[in-house]
Amino acid sequence: MTSTFMVQGSNIPVTASVVRAELTWKAADAGLEADASALLLTQDGRVRDDNDFVFYNQPHHASGAVRHLGKHDDGDSVTDTVEVDLTALEADVARVSLCASADGGTFGELPGLRLRLLDVQSGAELALFEMAATTETAFIGGELYRRGTEWKFRAVGQGYASGLAGLATDFGISVAEEPEPEPAVAPEPASVPAPAEPRGEEGLPVDMRKRLDLRKKQIAVCLTKHGAKDVAARVVLVLDASGSMSSLYREGVVTDVVERMAAVAAQLEDDGTLQAWAFATESTRLPDLRIGELPDWLETHLPDGQGPRFERPVKRRRFFAREAREEMQDIGWENDEPKAIAQVRAYVKENPAEVPTLVLFFSDGGVYKDAQIERELRDAAQEPLFWQFVGLGKSGFGVLERFDTLTGRRVDNTGFFAVDDITEVTDEELYDRLLSQFPSWLTAARAAGILRA
Repeated sequence: MTSTFMVQGSNIPVTASVVRAELTWKAADAGLEADASALLLTQDGRVRDDNDFVFYNQPHHASGAVRHLGKHDDGDSVTDTVEVDLTALEADVARVSLCASADGGTFGELPGLRLRLLDVQSGAELALFEMAATTETAFIGGELYRRGTEWKFRAVGQGYASGLAGLATDFGISVAEEPEPEPAVAPEPASVPAPAEPRGEEGLPVDMRKRLDLRKKQIAVCLTKHGAKDVAARVVLVLDASGSMSSLYREGVVTDVVERMAAVAAQLEDDGTLQAWAFATESTRLPDLRIGELPDWLETHLPDGQGPRFERPVKRRRFFAREAREEMQDIGWENDEPKAIAQVRAYVKENPAEVPTLVLFFSDGGVYKDAQIERELRDAAQEPLFWQFVGLGKSGFGVLERFDTLTGRRVDNTGFFAVDDITEVTDEELYDRLLSQFPSWLTAARAAGILRA
């Protein structure tokens, strides 16, 4: 069996019955160690009781399904191992989170940090996840999780600054530990709105929920800075699914984009729901993304990094399915932006809302239907929609790059920026660029009578 090199957020099926998760790092300075552990979690992301925490002081789970095997030091590197018998896990265990804590320092001080997943029976390496860390003192390397009757492994790579106690407490473990005094923190400025109340967010995996909470705060600060404090909006996501995008789906870039855009909907939408479209030669509406269902939505509609599934009149086909290139030609490789724009406009017209609509439109370029795009967006200037286009890469974006200087519209209803590699753009920078023009459009649209004042 060939090993799979994992990137953060990617997943693979696991057919092995018993697996070992090996956390490895290069031998560091004396006094700095890491300890592997595992948490057995139910569907709601919580342990059933403290016995579901397997670590050096509690190395065996009562079911026998999970064991902490301890460390091995070969002089050059150190490995700490957890073994999981997937066939022995109780039916109400939905996930096994593979964690670690640092003793005497941070994970950023442990070079060569990686997580390997092995098939115990064959000895084959199933997955290799090389992880990056900085100031974290606790880490979730990956997780084994049920998907129907099967098991999968997801590369997580999410850290905590609160150590083992903080990590365990987040999953419902009672930790008897003297709390360290916390430094005084200045109160948040009164002008910054609090993030919207959770709507099913408590059911997300802890690492994903932490990212979401931080992103919502960043979005709130960004909107306040640009004069749109407490604004509400319907959020629509449009994803390029043309052939040239295949590598971005395969490498998990699009999955990461969707998670980052879901935070915008979680902050702006009153029910935290994101409407989504995908387009190539054809265009289709994907099922709504409800924030509490984010992991399942990503796995169902962006399966295995192969891009969105398209609903066809006769049968469902998987876009980018490598074994069916003839069918891919039938679905389409090219990008027809006007068709997607028209579908979103029709949806908004047929489903009016009390709030404006913010459209987040991602494309890797190759735009060539300039006249049709211009006509659609000129007509859309009369409608309660703001179109924020994001270019992925350096390909030509045609008329999209010129819309900011295009005259003859009732209001400027579009924004555009391009990034060479969106994975290198911080959340703070991305949200600032994404939302900087939306507030000025709100003001102009209200003045023009497009939106109610």
